[in-house]
Amino acid sequence: MAAMLSIQGDWDQVLREAEGEVWVSCKIPGKPTIRGSLTSKGISSDGVLEVTTSEEFVVQEVTKNKITLSCPGENISSTFLSPYASFSNVHEKNVSYLDISSGGDLGVSSSTDQTFKVWETHNAEVKSVLEGHTMDVFCCKFFPSGQEVLSGGLDSLVKVWSVNDGSCLATLKGHRGSILDIAVVADGQNVISSGQDGTARLWDSAQGSCISVVDDSYSPINAIAVGEVGNSLNLGSSKEAPSKEVGTEGKLLILAREDKSLEGVSLHSRQSVFIFEGSDPFNCCTFISSVGVLAGDLNGNIFHVDIRNPKTAVETVSWSERPVLSLVPFRDTYIASYGNGTCYIPSKGSDHVLQLTGPQKQPVFQVM
Repeated sequence: MAAMLSIQGDWDQVLREAEGEVWVSCKIPGKPTIRGSLTSKGISSDGVLEVTTSEEFVVQEVTKNKITLSCPGENISSTFLSPYASFSNVHEKNVSYLDISSGGDLGVSSSTDQTFKVWETHNAEVKSVLEGHTMDVFCCKFFPSGQEVLSGGLDSLVKVWSVNDGSCLATLKGHRGSILDIAVVADGQNVISSGQDGTARLWDSAQGSCISVVDDSYSPINAIAVGEVGNSLNLGSSKEAPSKEVGTEGKLLILAREDKSLEGVSLHSRQSVFIFEGSDPFNCCTFISSVGVLAGDLNGNIFHVDIRNPKTAVETVSWSERPVLSLVPFRDTYIASYGNGTCYIPSKGSDHVLQLTGPQKQPVFQVM
């Protein structure tokens, strides 16, 4: 595990109090954790915090919602960013999944309070409540148009919804267990789901019919990702696709499995392209380029795999021993969320890490 700086999750609130104090720490593999504190000495006229530190740490920069700390003795630094907005009126319990529309104006989220809602991102006003799943909703995604939502749940159903009125447009039946992840292909005429039953299925989203079982194995498929790889590797011989199959050519489906394997399957030919063997169950995966895939596992490891040479990982990093729950590309890097509430954005070509704060040690199931 990499050396890591940590800070109290609500630091931005506590340090705005008179003499407010928060803990900080530096954890180095194989060494005792270095612990210290930050103490508020007031707020400047332009709203910036004035902070002092214990001797092991140095505050390099402070703004209204950002603080950069270093531990000179270990030659490590991190920047901590607090939320600029927080919404508590959408759900009453933990948010289990969320997505943001391509235009950025709408969010959709599911919760352990068994609610499933579409809301406006600027003020969290609920636009529609999506009712129809009989059990918890595990995953939800907007279609590229932003007018429909795809969902999957514990009830083994995949559903398509209208954003405008909250009506269910189609119900996709066929899985024999919980739906663990979903993906939209191209413009959304086709969608993919993966489940506890070990299958990945390609669907006609309008008719609600299963076009093909793309993969069928004994192991649950915890997460999937679809990427355009073009001619970067052999995707198998082409074939005449069913009439309802649209936009699958040149695309690779990544399957992150409970059996510790990460597999790439040609979405068009249905042929296996590669298998990468991990050391723990994989929880999440994402494309970061046409040839690069990231996968996070139960033991906190993030593997960077080049799909052209997948026998060994290009890089393996870990900032926590807790499970990696979500990975998404971000600019020229990525965001990773963990089961202990931490979210990391590594700097390309540098050891400096940006951390998103606020969840207070609660799992962050999804980042966007």
